[in-house]
Amino acid sequence: MKVYKTDEIRNVALVGGAKSGKTTLAEAMLFEGKMISRKGSVDDKNSVSDYRPIEQEKEHSVHSSLMHTLYDNKKINIIDNPGFADYVGETIASLSAADTALMLVNGQAGVEATTETAWRQAAKAQRPVVFMVNHMDHHMANFNEAVNSLIDYFGDKVTVAQYPVNPGEGFDTIIDLVLMKQLKFKDGGGEPEISDIPASEMNRANELHLKLIENAAEGSEELMEKYFETDNLTIEEMREGLRLGLISRSIFPVLVGSAKHGIGVARLLDFLSKSCPSPANMPPHVTADGQSFYCDENGKAAIFVFKTSVEQHLGEVSYFKVCSGTINEGVDLVDARSDNKERITQLYLMNGKNREKIAQVVAGDIATTIKLKDVRTGDTLMDSSIVDSGFAPFEIPDPLYIVAIKASNSADDEKMGAVLHEMHKTDPTLGVEYSRELKQQLIKSQGEFHINTVKWYLNKAHNLEVEIYTPKVPYRETITKVANADYRHKKQSGGAGQFGEVHLRIQPFEENYPKPTDIPVRGTEEHALPWGGKLVFHNCIVGGAIDARFMPAIMKGIMERMNEGPLTGSYARDIVVYVYDGKMHPVDSNEISFKLAGRNAFSTAFKSAGPKIMEPVYDVEITVPEDMMGSVMTDLQGRRGMIMGMDSKGKNQVIRAKVPGAEMAKYATSLSSITSGRGVFSMKFDQYQQVPTDVQDKLLKEYEEASQEEED
Repeated sequence: MKVYKTDEIRNVALVGGAKSGKTTLAEAMLFEGKMISRKGSVDDKNSVSDYRPIEQEKEHSVHSSLMHTLYDNKKINIIDNPGFADYVGETIASLSAADTALMLVNGQAGVEATTETAWRQAAKAQRPVVFMVNHMDHHMANFNEAVNSLIDYFGDKVTVAQYPVNPGEGFDTIIDLVLMKQLKFKDGGGEPEISDIPASEMNRANELHLKLIENAAEGSEELMEKYFETDNLTIEEMREGLRLGLISRSIFPVLVGSAKHGIGVARLLDFLSKSCPSPANMPPHVTADGQSFYCDENGKAAIFVFKTSVEQHLGEVSYFKVCSGTINEGVDLVDARSDNKERITQLYLMNGKNREKIAQVVAGDIATTIKLKDVRTGDTLMDSSIVDSGFAPFEIPDPLYIVAIKASNSADDEKMGAVLHEMHKTDPTLGVEYSRELKQQLIKSQGEFHINTVKWYLNKAHNLEVEIYTPKVPYRETITKVANADYRHKKQSGGAGQFGEVHLRIQPFEENYPKPTDIPVRGTEEHALPWGGKLVFHNCIVGGAIDARFMPAIMKGIMERMNEGPLTGSYARDIVVYVYDGKMHPVDSNEISFKLAGRNAFSTAFKSAGPKIMEPVYDVEITVPEDMMGSVMTDLQGRRGMIMGMDSKGKNQVIRAKVPGAEMAKYATSLSSITSGRGVFSMKFDQYQQVPTDVQDKLLKEYEEASQEEED
């Protein structure tokens, strides 16, 4: 294949809601560019993009797919992304490589929840956005309402560049406001028949054309001056204004079409080719240390790996964008993260699962390679003479839906763990962690769809049966009062026995805690606990009641009980211990005896010291449409949430609340149900607070029952 220069390349991410037609449009774009001779479809399970078994079974995209087509001597790279919010990581990664976000909007529905999700990610990535109102062939399609919803949600820089003449069944005609011509398409696509705008449409076309010119002219001062002088712009000047306005995000053009019937697709490709930025037009890629790399094919080589996947017959595939320089087969680059040398042995252009071997890729282009030793998603590979900190990796969203998982057959635990870690490599938004505290394998995800995808791969691709359940809550245990206790450990079973007796006092830890007047402190150890809080250990032994060599053993016994608290087995925290008396045996005393004596004395004192269970509380921020705010607040209060405040944010309301972590286990699913998918939330750990008495009683009962079951 011809090697295209930087200014001959366009990188487009197809984003938008589920069922907006992204995969169908990608198929039509490939067909128009003669990359395929026959269009496949999602329904027939033969589209170029949705080629994976999981996508064919579920009939929607689960992973992003890289494709390319040709038009007007331009190479247009297309990254088709899933529409469901659970797979937002794919969209974020794709936008890091694309230079334009082509956002599809369902002409029957207008702005949907997933449209808003895609918009937020494009705005965060500072990418130009072009809207395409799709499904204009449907009898329920309403272009005007769709556009009004776009303007309503995203502002008056949303500008109509095309509109349909005959929406609904039989749709085939568009008024193009850049060309100021009428375009009539044949069913199936192809180049349109171009004619003058009929008189019946002229008033509307002139009105919308004027607004398009005004917004395009804002792309540069020179164009604005030209517009003021002449009240018009040439087609070339308008295209230049659109390109500049797209880069600065001061204009968001709206196109129209029917991907299913190929109507408007040729003109879309023409628009991408002539009015959208090439990689050379975009701002430079900047490393974490501030070094700028422009898309210059003569510059030093630097590539950014934005995606990793495992493909049949290929193994691990690294998808990358060339940010600078020219990459040839056999070149050695250095990974800025690890300082490892990596050789690019093979280069491929992809069209879904189909690949084409190439020898060279220039700045701005997107390609893939295989058999890299230790390269992760988000890594930067650079020429050895310029190794820097690497380009800043894209931001991974915080997990919203956490579950515990275990293999149905415990013999498969190790295999399951290995598979999950491989899945994390290909999807960084999927967190995998074994919690020593909870003794559970956790999966941290973006939602229930995300988890169901994990389960599908484990079941279908790896033949692993698994159980998924709500994870335990990382409670903490502490005390509220002072208590004394003693314990004698005595064991005799022939030969040397075991003997150790410990007397101790405990009290709650707080800053400047009051120290007792009746116990002299001889030595103090203060331990900041890994799970938060403190343990302060005072040695108050006088007169040699316990030999100093046994004090570490007593401390070890107490720390073991802090690791597994007496109430629910959770971590204990914020406790002061005074060991003030005890007894030894000249023969039978040893470290194990005093460890057990200290541990049991601590447990007895703990239960007498007003013990309390503490729960994690999170700062939760929920963004919802105003008319759904009441239902969301009622739900939060049912979760023991405390509303802290509210603010307006565009058309939405932002609710700030403090909510116990125990009540947030499946909140992502609940919020989506309450708000029809329009609500979004984030949560951040705030602090531990004591649980209410009724909740504590319930937790103690559950722990006691679970302990009895284990013993049985």
